[in-house]
Amino acid sequence: MAQASATRDEGPSLALGSLGTLHWVGIVLAAITGVIHLVLGVSFLPSPFGVAFVVAGVGFGLGIAAILLDYRRRLFYVLGALFTLGQVVLWYQVNAADIAAGDVGTIDIVDKVAQVLLVAVLVVLYRRES
Repeated sequence: MAQASATRDEGPSLALGSLGTLHWVGIVLAAITGVIHLVLGVSFLPSPFGVAFVVAGVGFGLGIAAILLDYRRRLFYVLGALFTLGQVVLWYQVNAADIAAGDVGTIDIVDKVAQVLLVAVLVVLYRRES
């Protein structure tokens, strides 16, 4: 009698062994900006501005998850770089007068530095894996 062997699909699993130092730097930078967006977003709710911030924070979290799970990393490098760069440009446009007056808060600086560095990390990761 032949024994039936059932294979179980255990679903996604972490692919931590495939992550290098640069991946971890990107994950930390994405976590920093993601948490900032979530905290600010919750404080602005229920305004559309607050919702947009929460969505952005969740987006960073999903990007982190995709990298940790090794799910289409190259695609997420590109999407993450474009998404983050778009946020930097949008922030600059919305805050141009404050920036010109030197009225930029610490949270803004931390967030934008993290985002600019994240874009650089994602570009390097994409180029390395191409």
